[in-house]
Amino acid sequence: MGHTATAQAGSGGLTATEHRLANGLRVVLSEDHLTPVAAVCLWYDVGSRHEVKGRTGLAHLFEHLMFQGSAQVKGNGHFELVQGAGGSLNGTTSFERTNYFETMPTHQLELALWLEADRMGSLLAALDEESMENQRDVVKNERRQRYDNVPYGTAFEKLTALAYPEGHPYHHTPIGSMADLDAATLEDARAFFRTYYAPNNAVLSVVGDIDPEQTLAWVEKYFGSIPGHDGKPAPRDGSLPETIGEQLREVVEEEVPARALMAAYRLPHDGTRACDAADLALTVLGGGESSRLYNRLVRRDRTAVAAGFGLLRLAGAPSLGWLDVKTSGDVEVPVIETAIDEELARFAEEGPTPEEMERAQAQLEREWLDRLGTVAGRADELCRYAVLFGDPQLALTAVQRVLEITAEEVQEVAKARLRPDNRAVLVYEPVAGETGEAETAEDAGITDDTAAAATDENEEADK
Repeated sequence: MGHTATAQAGSGGLTATEHRLANGLRVVLSEDHLTPVAAVCLWYDVGSRHEVKGRTGLAHLFEHLMFQGSAQVKGNGHFELVQGAGGSLNGTTSFERTNYFETMPTHQLELALWLEADRMGSLLAALDEESMENQRDVVKNERRQRYDNVPYGTAFEKLTALAYPEGHPYHHTPIGSMADLDAATLEDARAFFRTYYAPNNAVLSVVGDIDPEQTLAWVEKYFGSIPGHDGKPAPRDGSLPETIGEQLREVVEEEVPARALMAAYRLPHDGTRACDAADLALTVLGGGESSRLYNRLVRRDRTAVAAGFGLLRLAGAPSLGWLDVKTSGDVEVPVIETAIDEELARFAEEGPTPEEMERAQAQLEREWLDRLGTVAGRADELCRYAVLFGDPQLALTAVQRVLEITAEEVQEVAKARLRPDNRAVLVYEPVAGETGEAETAEDAGITDDTAAAATDENEEADK
C-alpha cells in the first residue's frame, strides 16, 4: 500500500511515498531527478541498546559480518560489485540502529537492491568461523586505533558509563569491550541474525532518480520472498529521571597533549520540541566560533584552544549535551569550569538574544538542508524517522519544527537542564611531565562532532 506523495507544509517541496510488503518490510521512496543517481538505505531496528551483559559489541561486530559474503556473493564481493559499478557504500552501528547504504548510478539501482536482499535473506549460508575470526580481529583493531591508543579516545565510553547507570541499555557504547568481543561465538552471531535481521524489523528507503513503480517491483522481486520473524525481544527500558541529581566526576591521567574538560548533560528525548530547543541552546552556547563559550574561553580569556557543545540525539533514552573543552598551556581545569558555569548561569537567566536565535536557527536549518539536499542524506533521514518515530514524513518537516521554537523554550530547557547537578564530568590530566600547549583544535584532538563520531562505528572498505 502506498501513501500519496503530497508535499507537506514546511517540506520544501520534498515528497515521499510509503509502502509495506506482505513480509513486513517498510519501503519509502522519494523521487529526485536532479542528478542521475539513486541512494539505497536500509535500517535495521537493532543497536547496542538491544545487547545483553557479556555480549556488548555484538551489533557492531555483526555489521562487519554483513560485508563478509552471502549465499550468492562471496567474500568481499559486495564492495567489489558496488564500487565496480561506480557506486559507494558503507554501514554504521549506533545505540539505536544498524544501517547499510549505497549510492549508485541510476542504471545500477537494481544491483544495490539485489545485494541488500541477498544478504538479508541468505547471510547465514556464508557465515562461518573464518569470517567470524577475521572480523572479530578487525573490530578489536578498530577499538585499539579509535579508542584505546589515541588521545582522549576513551572519553565517550567513560562519559556514557557515567551518564547512564550500570544496567541501563545505554551504559555501554556500540564498540563493546575487548572481553566481550573475545567471548562472542559463531552461534551468538547466528542467533543475532535470526532475531534481528528480518524484513519486518527493517525500513528500506530509495531516494533519487528513480521510477517508483519499477523500483517497487524490484523491491518486491528481491525482498518479497524473505520470511519475517516475530521473535524479537523489546529493547530494555531506557527511561531515567529528567536530571541526574548530582554532579558525577572522574579524573583520568593519560598521555594527552592538553588538559581537557568534558561533560555530558542529560537532555530531552529526540523527537520532542524540548529536544529541538536544547539543540538551539547548545548551538548558541557552543556551536562554532561565534558561540558564547568559544568567544569567552578561546577569544577573550584565552584559557582554551577549543570549545564545543553539541547534542547527541537519542530516542530511547535521554539525549546528551556533549561539552568538550581543551585547555591552553598550563591553564588548570577549575579555571575553565568556573567560566563555563558562569556562562551557563547567565544564559539560563537571560536566554538567547534575538540575533543569537536567528543565527542558531539558520545554522541548524543549513545542517538539516545539507542532509536532506543529498539523496543519501535524505534516504538516511527517512529511515531514521520511520524506525525511531514510526513516520518517515517527519524528516521532511524537521526544518520547520526547528524554526518554530521560541527563545522562551530555549531559555526554559537551559534553566532546567544545563546545571552542575545534571552532568557527568570527565577531566583529563596529562601524566607528569607531559603537559604541553596545543596550538590548534586539531592538535588538541577535538572534532566538530565528537559525540556523533563516537556513536557511529563507521567503517570504510576495511571490513
